[in-house]
Amino acid sequence: MTVSDTRQHDAAAIQQLLDNFISALHDKNLEGVMSIYAPEVVAFDIGGPLQYQGADAVRKVWAAAFPMFQGPITYEIRDIDITVGDDVAFSHSFNRLSGTMITGQQFGPWVRWTACWRKINGAWLLAHHQVSVPVDMATGKAALDLTP
Repeated sequence: MTVSDTRQHDAAAIQQLLDNFISALHDKNLEGVMSIYAPEVVAFDIGGPLQYQGADAVRKVWAAAFPMFQGPITYEIRDIDITVGDDVAFSHSFNRLSGTMITGQQFGPWVRWTACWRKINGAWLLAHHQVSVPVDMATGKAALDLTP
């Protein structure tokens, strides 16, 4: 297998992880969601605190988020770009988690997502991710109505 073939194979493996993650989110399957995370993951997510360190911290966030939604959760990824090295890769995309909150309110802003992947014992895992939203500089408020 050439280096190019290996890179394409690894990018496809990361995409498959994301596809599995989306299915697990839809079903509120916590173990399936957590299967993509490295044990030492560091996450800079949309809500506070400034960072979540370790898979246990991320697990608590997802476990708390699932009951906030009625029914299934939808997750979309657009314009993903995956760049793969030997044992490190990164990706960036526009992502949207959406659904109906238990209050009846619809939730679903688009966010910018950057992810760092590590190949650990031959398997790709999410080692770091950062979620961000643009800010309207005039008001200082998040611009949650933008779409890719």
